[in-house]
Amino acid sequence: MSTVVLAPTEPVWLCPRPLARLPGRFPLVPLLPHRSICKPLPPEFLFASYDADATIPVSTTAHFKLHLLLVTVLPIYYEYIQISSLHMLVRLTARIQDADRQWDSIRRIPYSAPGRWVQTLDMDALRCSTQEETLVLDDTLNQLLPLVPFLNHLVVHPYNPFSRRVLSSITYRDGVENIRTLRGIQLPTSPRIDEDAFLELLRACSRLEELEIVGTGVNTGEAIMEYSIPIEPPTGYVATHLPHLRKVAALSMPSSPTLFALLHSELPSLRHLTLTPYDEVSVPTSLVPRIIAAHGSKLTSLHLYTLKQWPTILFPSPPTLLEVCPNLRHASLELPLPTLTMSNAEKHSQLEIISIPRPKQDFWLVLERLLPKLPRLRFVRARDVKWLGSGMSDRARQAGVQGEMLIWRRRLTNRGIQLLDTEWKAGTG
Repeated sequence: MSTVVLAPTEPVWLCPRPLARLPGRFPLVPLLPHRSICKPLPPEFLFASYDADATIPVSTTAHFKLHLLLVTVLPIYYEYIQISSLHMLVRLTARIQDADRQWDSIRRIPYSAPGRWVQTLDMDALRCSTQEETLVLDDTLNQLLPLVPFLNHLVVHPYNPFSRRVLSSITYRDGVENIRTLRGIQLPTSPRIDEDAFLELLRACSRLEELEIVGTGVNTGEAIMEYSIPIEPPTGYVATHLPHLRKVAALSMPSSPTLFALLHSELPSLRHLTLTPYDEVSVPTSLVPRIIAAHGSKLTSLHLYTLKQWPTILFPSPPTLLEVCPNLRHASLELPLPTLTMSNAEKHSQLEIISIPRPKQDFWLVLERLLPKLPRLRFVRARDVKWLGSGMSDRARQAGVQGEMLIWRRRLTNRGIQLLDTEWKAGTG
């Protein structure tokens, strides 16, 4: 018997005697409705059915469906974890440790769940207030981090320092090369250039894309001011290879082994740099001007920012920023505002946005002189100022900083440039 299928939506005709003189043909009537093609199920359902047979009776259909739903959603639930209290972190660690003790290799999965599902661990809202809490945090992280091999993004509060034990637990664990983001890591300010625990971790994170480190600042009365850092690395110094690092932030840190390593690394993908300005006259150990000069040609965004703490010490920024960073699109300056210069009369900057803390008359003279060298400038942002609402009187709008903002807006509008406030909004009225 041969079968001829004309089309999925047309009837099927059977020809039982195709070689007969008068062959017969009749349609095949389906006894069941057409079956639609189902989408492939995720592999988690295989494990769900296995667990359900062992723990849930077949008759309880509702519980079985709930179990299927949980198994499907749990990897997504654990993918991004945001911790706001130490108690939550301790409970999470206990849950992952308990799963790791019960894990076996029958399912041919190399790591236990839910530890293998964790990709982002955000602890920026967790800040320890006592020494006892700091010790508990240190011990908990030392137990947790080796159990999350696919961790990609680690964010911590900068006031929670990591011990050498915690840094080593990250460095020598499985999957350290998977880390893409390290943010909020506190490191001590130091004029030393030899390798430390964090630099060892940094060299192990070969695929790192974003790095944020926070130093302890500098006191002008400390003995660190008497040191000097060599211009060239010593003989036998091993350079750090970070080909994917595109964003670096080093706040309140004039010098450290990590900064020295970044200074003498290629960093071909670096585009965004955030630094606290420290000049070499006030702080002889400062590496900040050298880093800007070494990597400035690759940068499209440069932010100079000093953390707001007491007492706040402000140091001047290099006046040659636009010359050493010719490809900048966005420059954010810090007080005291530098007297920017461009000595080459033929070169023009690619700058499109410039951010300053607040408009000042003395910096307007600097900016006005530079405008012919900034043909692409479209926005000037007052980083620490917000436009007053429409309900305020005209006298309030024209007083103090708001009055200076109005003057700047009028001058910049005539040149086709917008003045924006801290929320990136243009003033009205």
